[in-house]
Amino acid sequence: MGQSQRWDDGLDPSVLSDQFFELWNQNNLQMLHLAAIQGFSKLSEPLEALLTILESCPGKQKGRSHTLGYHILMEFQMWMKERPQVSLSSLAEDKAVELQRRALGLLTDTQPNFVDTLINIYQLKALDPSIQCMQICKLQALNCYKEAVTLSIKLGLQTELNTEEMLIPLILQDKLPLAESFVKGHRQLEKQLVMLLDSWCHPDFNVEDIRKKFPRLSLSKHYMAQIQPKMLTRHVVRLLEKFKIDQSLCPNALHKRRLDSLRYLVYKTFGDKTMTEENWTDHVQYVVADDLELQVHLVELMVKYSSLQKASQWSLKYNIPKNRLSQGVWEMQQSLPPALQQICLNDLTQEEEWIPPQSHCQKFYQAPLTKDKVHFVDTLETLQRCQSIVLKESGVVGVDMEWQPTFGCVTVQKVALIQLAVLNQVFLLDLCAKGFCHQPDLVGFIRALFSEQNILKLGYGMTGDLKCLSATWPELSEEPLKMEGMLDLLRVHQEIQRGKVNRVQNAPREVLVSEDSSEKGLSLLVQQVLGKPLDKTEQMSNWEKRPLRISQIRYAVADAYCLLDVYSALSSNPASFGLPADLRSITSGQSETSKDKQKEKRGKKTAQVPRKEECQGAQRVSPPHSDTLKGLLCGEQPSEDTPPLPPQQLRVVCDNMLQGLGRYLRCLGVDVVMLENTDDHRVAAKLAQDEGRVILTCGQPFQTLRSQVGEGRCLSLDCSEKARDQAVRVLRHFNVQPTPSDIFSRCQ
Repeated sequence: MGQSQRWDDGLDPSVLSDQFFELWNQNNLQMLHLAAIQGFSKLSEPLEALLTILESCPGKQKGRSHTLGYHILMEFQMWMKERPQVSLSSLAEDKAVELQRRALGLLTDTQPNFVDTLINIYQLKALDPSIQCMQICKLQALNCYKEAVTLSIKLGLQTELNTEEMLIPLILQDKLPLAESFVKGHRQLEKQLVMLLDSWCHPDFNVEDIRKKFPRLSLSKHYMAQIQPKMLTRHVVRLLEKFKIDQSLCPNALHKRRLDSLRYLVYKTFGDKTMTEENWTDHVQYVVADDLELQVHLVELMVKYSSLQKASQWSLKYNIPKNRLSQGVWEMQQSLPPALQQICLNDLTQEEEWIPPQSHCQKFYQAPLTKDKVHFVDTLETLQRCQSIVLKESGVVGVDMEWQPTFGCVTVQKVALIQLAVLNQVFLLDLCAKGFCHQPDLVGFIRALFSEQNILKLGYGMTGDLKCLSATWPELSEEPLKMEGMLDLLRVHQEIQRGKVNRVQNAPREVLVSEDSSEKGLSLLVQQVLGKPLDKTEQMSNWEKRPLRISQIRYAVADAYCLLDVYSALSSNPASFGLPADLRSITSGQSETSKDKQKEKRGKKTAQVPRKEECQGAQRVSPPHSDTLKGLLCGEQPSEDTPPLPPQQLRVVCDNMLQGLGRYLRCLGVDVVMLENTDDHRVAAKLAQDEGRVILTCGQPFQTLRSQVGEGRCLSLDCSEKARDQAVRVLRHFNVQPTPSDIFSRCQ
């Protein structure tokens, strides 16, 4: 009786709700729109009535991306814009708070799409934070961790909540980007996130201790992969840079990264034997630094992979306590004469020969330059001379850069040396020379060089170089370089590889470069085109240490000058390498053929997807006969007299490896359920059994899934194919022929 009396002066919300529900089931959105406009105007208390209607609406429905509540709320928002008198401020304070509490209670996992609108209509950001936090706690109690964090961000509650309780479930559920959004802009919270991840990098960390705090947290069997120390360390180092946090707050991750780097250096030096003693000594001191545990580990590795003498020398250098030394190291220390107690290197001050040994020349590419044709640029005077030669119009310049390897200890590296090669000479811009790097004229020269369209700049994989340039000069991030006249030979190399042409220009025979060649990148291109690879021994040397060794200078010069030689060889006879006459036409990394194919693909896509301003729902119909499906899945082709299958009658469940295919099929009107990234493959089998769906999967899960659902209920696809090609294969397999009216007939 009381309920009916409340609405005596206007339309009963329950009547309007029933009308909405009937039209929704009929999929008549146009009539629902008209009913909303008329019905809202008849309500005596629209804001209260809206909540009553929304509270009675069903939640998520399969096959529909939006709920009935979402449509009603959108209609109410449009209706309300033309009626400013309908607002929360027109109500008494107690009444307004009551409605706000009810509105807040609607923000659950069943109504994720209309959060912003509900917040705005009921001014939920102005509600008492303690009341807001209670709703967040309710969502967490329901295991709706993602929804709790999303709502707390929208309400600005980050500093009011327990940070670890908000973040830990997200990290374990592989939702770290959402955790980053939660802390972004809150300095203390950013530190807490990074320090939390760092604490999980400690050797004694046990994830079961965390799981005990969240016993109801639903996790996939793959969640452990997200919290492996290696993966966590990557995230910590990345976030240190992103949030500009002091590295001292993350000792565990950095120790792990340095430990891995130390092991890598040992392998490169004593296992792979591709790192020189000089480079090893430079890098190992950088990696070990003043970390006693790493110093001890270094000595242990020396005992295992080198010799007791080397181990003793390093232990003496770092003054490692006797009780931390490996067996035999202390005794070796005592037996070493004073002259052998220090780490001994070859006499690096001795002048190296510019021309390497004959054996080296026969094996590797050599820049055809004498030493006097190599010019160091480290003052304004030498820079002016460099500019006058390099910036000549219609010139060709080979561009390369070197920087100090940091082995992942920091994510951003600064350029130490820029090599500019022109015909018969190379300029080495020394950015480590005191005061030279910060000269405005130097940055101006770099801008002028890269922006000059009439100077062809040659590089190989310039993306990394340009990233390091931006780290070297922050002004390049604020005002990026204007890139004109660039030719990235990496794109040209990709074109050659696609054509599988490994021919040496002007040579009496082809270079036989097998698929398992040890060469890669620029060295492989030089070998394919010029006949000999580059010597990459000095690639990982200390490029910030001065003076540079002759072998380093030789490497830097060759890395830049080979670009000129390669370009010259390719340009003189491009057809023999399967290239177009104008190499600049493939700067985007696509041949003319692939460009034409992309244009054709875009044309087909435009033709196949008619424009529709609004997604419309599609009624669910019964699945096709199981015998028909079984025959198709067993490889039988549909007979000519078999009528085409409407898309709505094909009901499938896409494994989480085929989400792109699922979205494509849904666009065409197929009834699709897609597994989430965290779902186990067995979920697909359960859905197939319960709802009569066909499983679409790829790879190893096929055999397991097929055995669970029986013959003819599981189709395996090629993961390497694009989603569009997979969709075409599925449609042909089931003889499904979508019509224009099927396109976007199902809400996305």
